Amino acid sequence: MSLVMLSVAAILFAVGTYLILQRTLSRVIIGLGLISHGANLLIMLAGSGPANPPVILATETPPIADPLPQAMVLTAIVITFGITAFLLALALRSYLLTGTDAVEDDIEDRRIARHGQSESEREAAT
Repeated sequence: MSLVMLSVAAILFAVGTYLILQRTLSRVIIGLGLISHGANLLIMLAGSGPANPPVILATETPPIADPLPQAMVLTAIVITFGITAFLLALALRSYLLTGTDAVEDDIEDRRIARHGQSESEREAAT
């Protein structure tokens, strides 16, 4: 496994995680895309290195490439494309209804979060 490619996968995961934690829907969608690309790269790196195609039969036993990681990544790409298209449609609908891309805090979530806090924690938060 190449150290450079492993560090690229780690950077994709880190940047994707950072973007998912943002408050705008477009950054969340881009973050999910980066994390899925990092996962695909990691799966391909975990597979065997360069080798002969598995469909060619030879008299010797040279290293043969494992087709399973390639099939898994191809399936993940198709699933990620479908999820991204669905999330973009939801983000567009949210933008058309609210006029902004930002996700607002839910008042009910704040009430539930305060319910588990003590009085001193509530006073410190305000």
